[in-house]
Amino acid sequence: MHHIIIGAGPAGVTAAETLRKQAPDDTITLIGDEPEAPYSRMAIPYLLVGNIDEPGTHLKQAGDYFSRNRIDVRQQRVTAVDAASKTLQLDNGDSLSYDRLLIATGSRAARPPVPGMDLDGVCSCWTLADARRIIDSTSPGARVVLIGAGFIGCIILEALKKRGVDLHVVETGDRMVPRMLNEKAGGLIKRWCEQNGVKVFTSTQVQAIEAAENGFRVKLNSNATLLTDLVITATGVKPNMDFLAGSPIKTDQGVVVDKTLQSSDPDIFAAGDVAQGFDFSSGQFSVQAIQPTATEHGRIAAMNMLGAGIKHHGCINMNVLDTLGLVSCSFGAWMGVNGGESAELYSPNEFRYLNLQFDADVLVGASSVGWTQHIGILRGLIESRIRLGVWKDRLLQDPGKLMEAYMASTQVIG
Repeated sequence: MHHIIIGAGPAGVTAAETLRKQAPDDTITLIGDEPEAPYSRMAIPYLLVGNIDEPGTHLKQAGDYFSRNRIDVRQQRVTAVDAASKTLQLDNGDSLSYDRLLIATGSRAARPPVPGMDLDGVCSCWTLADARRIIDSTSPGARVVLIGAGFIGCIILEALKKRGVDLHVVETGDRMVPRMLNEKAGGLIKRWCEQNGVKVFTSTQVQAIEAAENGFRVKLNSNATLLTDLVITATGVKPNMDFLAGSPIKTDQGVVVDKTLQSSDPDIFAAGDVAQGFDFSSGQFSVQAIQPTATEHGRIAAMNMLGAGIKHHGCINMNVLDTLGLVSCSFGAWMGVNGGESAELYSPNEFRYLNLQFDADVLVGASSVGWTQHIGILRGLIESRIRLGVWKDRLLQDPGKLMEAYMASTQVIG
């Protein structure tokens, strides 16, 4: 049997590895459209600050891993899928036939529709090629404007600051990481960044980018203009599924899959950032563009390509972010649910915040800033859906009693 995997990121590589272990005699082809060995985008910030070199980003450190495991890696782009004939068209004119297909093409950096976004010197920070360009352009003291202060933007922010650049951050939302934290928590991160020498503009839009002598002019809707040497965009990502246009494979926000990660075609599966999979937190099907979900998808999809029939019960919506030494996190339905209750602790002078969200006596979501000691407990309570009983009311009164609530609620009486 011939398994083809489109996409050489964490989902695709995990799937290839799982297939080889479970089906040692099958043929496996892994197709990636970048001229690189399969790598992790999450390692790029470590590359930017010099903690690792480029091989340190590779998903498999042994250079002969794929050949040794008889996984044929091709560096080409898939242009079309013909589900009826079970063939793929490649950008070099070749075609490949498959028995089972996994779409694990991930996502690409989205760019806002701003005049000047196509100028040379305006880039994303999503690929190794982007990282090389940023490294070449950001010696200490270089002026950098970062557009976007979401999760990805804040990861890039820290790496840029460690490179010693003069950094301005522009975010359209009213706070930093608006899809992860509420106003109080996001406001703490903004104030922390400003105290650490990063200039942050929230509720602000870039109206245009213009070439200027020795750099660029970034015009804001506040009528301010920033002079800079480099512009980096971090304004979200979009699933890579353009090559499916005209095919019968059902798509929406991503490739639509069931709980087995099977698409509308029984021989085609999808995993990772491109898959509209089951979300544990909401009970709906949505795209979760985070690496833990991608690797879990890859493993389960590979097993089901072999007929295992394993259901994916969803990954918890989870983000943990370290911004210049201030750790923040959000889990599950951190924004709350209809009819639910919430409790919070807020110590702005200490840069500490904790928010708990309940549905009846079940903890369904949480977020925190500067509160690291109970991150594992928060995740455990939310994932397990443990009924807290009287401890729900105690946590409403004092959210800091998480450890006591966890111990009491998980205690097993023999």
